[in-house]
Amino acid sequence: MTNPTSLVDELNALYANYVQSINDAVAADDLSLAAELAESYDRDAILLMAEREVRQDLLPRFGLTPDGGSVSVQRDTPLRRLVKSVAALRSGPPLP
Repeated sequence: MTNPTSLVDELNALYANYVQSINDAVAADDLSLAAELAESYDRDAILLMAEREVRQDLLPRFGLTPDGGSVSVQRDTPLRRLVKSVAALRSGPPLP
């Protein structure tokens, strides 16, 4: 018999996977992909919570459709702030 994984464990694993993918994108100088990944994390985390808590009725409040349609509301999240910070550093003037 397998032990069920807790929602917190699943969210932590999801976050770690996205952080690794974002770091890889930044290392490859693909900040557009990094921004897309940060947005995808938000959607995937919300969908996971709604599924596990059987609260798909709350998805519209987050701008999502039950099938995981686009996020219509932009939110400021730690991963999005990280990507914005890296983008700002990369686009600034070169250091002497």
